[in-house]
Amino acid sequence: MAKVRGAIVVDTEKCKGCEVCTVACPTSVIAMTKEVNGKGYHYAYMENPEACTGCTNCSIVCPDGVITVYRVKI
Repeated sequence: MAKVRGAIVVDTEKCKGCEVCTVACPTSVIAMTKEVNGKGYHYAYMENPEACTGCTNCSIVCPDGVITVYRVKI
């Protein structure tokens, strides 16, 4: 079976920094930036991208739907 590598894309201007995705991530890939977006919120980013499995937990729990998950077989 092929190994799956995942990646997320966060709409940084719409992210409200609720941090629900960071708790939902089983591999601790997501963290919050020190920078803020146009609305003054810290937003999510991939702190540990090589650990992402593309499980989509972050996208499912995001209340604003700002996370898109991609999967690639390697």
